[in-house]
Amino acid sequence: MAPTTERASIFDPDALERVRRELRLHPQQLRVVRNAYFKTFASEQETLALFPAPERVHLDPLPLHQRLDSTLDGASKLLFRTSSGLLTEAVVLRPRSGRSSLCVSSQVGCAAACRFCATGTMGIARGLSVPEVLGQVVAAGQLLAREQRRLRNVVFMGMGEPFHNEANVSEAVARLIDPSYFNLSPGKVMVSSVGVTDGMLRFGERFPRVGLALSLHSVRPDVREQLIPLAKRYPLDELRKTVRELNVMQGRPVMLEYLMLAGLTDTDEDLRALLAWTDGLDVHVNLIPYNPIDAAPELVGSSPEVCRVFAAALKEHGRKTTVRRSLGRDIEAACGQLVKAHTLSERRAPRSDTSSA
Repeated sequence: MAPTTERASIFDPDALERVRRELRLHPQQLRVVRNAYFKTFASEQETLALFPAPERVHLDPLPLHQRLDSTLDGASKLLFRTSSGLLTEAVVLRPRSGRSSLCVSSQVGCAAACRFCATGTMGIARGLSVPEVLGQVVAAGQLLAREQRRLRNVVFMGMGEPFHNEANVSEAVARLIDPSYFNLSPGKVMVSSVGVTDGMLRFGERFPRVGLALSLHSVRPDVREQLIPLAKRYPLDELRKTVRELNVMQGRPVMLEYLMLAGLTDTDEDLRALLAWTDGLDVHVNLIPYNPIDAAPELVGSSPEVCRVFAAALKEHGRKTTVRRSLGRDIEAACGQLVKAHTLSERRAPRSDTSSA
């Protein structure tokens, strides 16, 4: 029988093991390659040079279509082209604290259609595969490694509702915290949902130490349904019950993302309602300044002073509260701004020869 010539993806442990056995290599050979690619973020060339038969391993890189760097705050937006020709986005954040983070996407587009989010105007193309999700992490890690920086946090707050792509997101998270892959601390990974309660509970049970965030934004039913159409399927009472269950299951706070919109979510009535809704829950309220999008000109962000007063009132009543500092506004990389008008139409367009790599 002729020998096989299987080319194994580095993301496929079973295929890699078959290649290893066929070539009669020591398991350490695979560990060296994985450590280089997933932990120290070596380049593709450097990684393949570590394997005795590089032609038998495929690193499945996610091709970089374009990179945009902020001139204001050090954020970088990375546009990737998937195998089907669609574009998806990730954002590298370099805050002053030095704790570099990556905001990854779980889908191309999003079906949640939140009023305040540019991605929601795109509709949904498809969920990203595990290699496509993790490929964003590898690319960002390589970028930061060249800058002698370290990737410390990964948050699923980019394109897509993670629990509409639950299986692939869960497997990606498993690899992120697996010592034989990226080996990130579970506390350095966070997944944000608009409130897909069953998915959140399954995830919390499987990953009790990984952070979960709920895009809450309002606890007034009419306002929340105006902002988040899926709110009709997942009512506030169910969300509150889910947060309580997650508190018991995980033994840690659930982050509540709360968008500050003038006259819509920042009034005294909103404050009282939020205090009542969070009473008895272990939560961390993250107030988010609104980043304007063309599709929702009627939405206006609260002033910095209103945000400060709202945060102070929450803290005064014992709620852990922070005000998020949005990075990357000048390159449309801030919260709610991830979208490219041509992202979906490129399924039918020829590939550009001017794409950066």
